[in-house]
Amino acid sequence: MTTDTETDVFEEHRPVLLGVAYRMLGRVADAEDVVQEAWLRWSGADRSQVREPRGYLVRITTRLAIDRLRQVKARGETYIGPWLPEPYVTDFGHTVPDSAERAVLADSVSLAVLVVLESLSPLERAVFVLREAFGYPYAEIAAMLDRGEAAVRQLAGRARKHVDERRPRYEVDPVQRRDLTERFLAAAAEGDLEGLMSLLAPDVRLVGDSGGKAKAPVRVLETADKVGRFLVGAAQKGVADVSFRFLEVNGGPAVLVRSGDKPDSVFQLDVLDGRIQAVYIIRNPDKLTSLATA
Repeated sequence: MTTDTETDVFEEHRPVLLGVAYRMLGRVADAEDVVQEAWLRWSGADRSQVREPRGYLVRITTRLAIDRLRQVKARGETYIGPWLPEPYVTDFGHTVPDSAERAVLADSVSLAVLVVLESLSPLERAVFVLREAFGYPYAEIAAMLDRGEAAVRQLAGRARKHVDERRPRYEVDPVQRRDLTERFLAAAAEGDLEGLMSLLAPDVRLVGDSGGKAKAPVRVLETADKVGRFLVGAAQKGVADVSFRFLEVNGGPAVLVRSGDKPDSVFQLDVLDGRIQAVYIIRNPDKLTSLATA
């Protein structure tokens, strides 16, 4: 039987567990399934053998996430068009007072970084998440993964090098990103090509994720001219009964676009030197279900 105290302990650490699982998997539903399985393991565990609940729960969650990630990779499913992580609503601006810690957490859960993490092995990804996002010492990570500390350091080095080589540079300042997002939204909604072009970097990229289940570019669009013209064309077609809501997604400002009472899409920008470097648009309806009540 699970006591109220044991439930309270688990709920205290649930946000961390969900954060670990989501960074490992990039899918909210899968992360929630992993955390639920961790709860079942916790509720049936011999508590006398658990010296530090948080470490025990993070270890279980990480191992379950590694197993889930291996299963996904083994299935070798083909995704139609560019892939982006499922949007993950965060609240670092209100819940993490330290600006340096907030920047690290936001960066580790950003769409750009999560796309790069997809190309790591499950073990490399686990080490990267535990070390870079949550600051665990190598010795603790080694114990969690049943690996030697030297091996974990090697995994961490490979993962860090891989991410550094492939990740795009962008600003994490939420104020600047919010300001550019508002100006971008106004120009796009009005079909103002000149206004959009003034905000876009010359080599801007637009990544649209629909999974073949909604209208979106099947390839990444590059250059300000192509991205600007696509956005103006999309605005002219419009969305029925459209409304917009700002929210924090994956550590940064984003816009949820609704059609009536249903989520239509989420878009977010990467910004550098006052210009938009990347536009991410998620339209796959399977990835928007968690935002139905956002």
